[in-house]
Amino acid sequence: MTTGRPTSPRTHRRVRSRRTRTVLVSVVVAAVLVTVAVVAVLVVPLVRPAGPRPLFQLPVACGETWQLGTYPGHDDYDVDLFPTEGKAWGRPVLASYAGKVTVAGINGSLGGRTPDDPNGPRGRGGGYWVKIDHGGRWETQYLHLLEPPLVRVGQRVAQGEQIGRVGSTGNSGAPHLHYEQRRGWEKVEAYFDGAPSGITHDDTEYTVRRKSNNCVTG
Repeated sequence: MTTGRPTSPRTHRRVRSRRTRTVLVSVVVAAVLVTVAVVAVLVVPLVRPAGPRPLFQLPVACGETWQLGTYPGHDDYDVDLFPTEGKAWGRPVLASYAGKVTVAGINGSLGGRTPDDPNGPRGRGGGYWVKIDHGGRWETQYLHLLEPPLVRVGQRVAQGEQIGRVGSTGNSGAPHLHYEQRRGWEKVEAYFDGAPSGITHDDTEYTVRRKSNNCVTG
């Protein structure tokens, strides 16, 4: 006698159920593998040792002599640069070494110190600034620029290429260039033309003079 129902409905449901579970497991495994791969791509470069120190140059015009200094509370390894001759306002700021611009904008707030109003209100932070990635986990930073940077994020720059002009934006008492060299996340003593700057700890006020060899050849 015919009932009008399939003769083995449970068998079909069990087959579909097993296939569904197999597909789901495959999808989960694939997702886990993709996640592991992404984490590896993001984390491995961060823990990899830094490469050799690039041959950084002073971030100012070839042949000029500048005063490099620090003072108590300035933070270890931070370098303030002032020209030994002429006015600081508007002097070219150059890339210390070739690399890729990762930041070009405003750090904190600008304040109101300009060549026309040098005693205007201070801002906060670094004002107009630029960060350059030089590869091998090496980076340089340039702060207190006079105006918006002359470069953009993602742009590749050559050593000696102008990236901005000296100013006094942000938390700055006078026109100068605040400069840092970083290895990974860590600030380190700045080297110029292969020699240490001498600006290390900020436990006392200290200045040195250095001549720029940031000269474009060829």
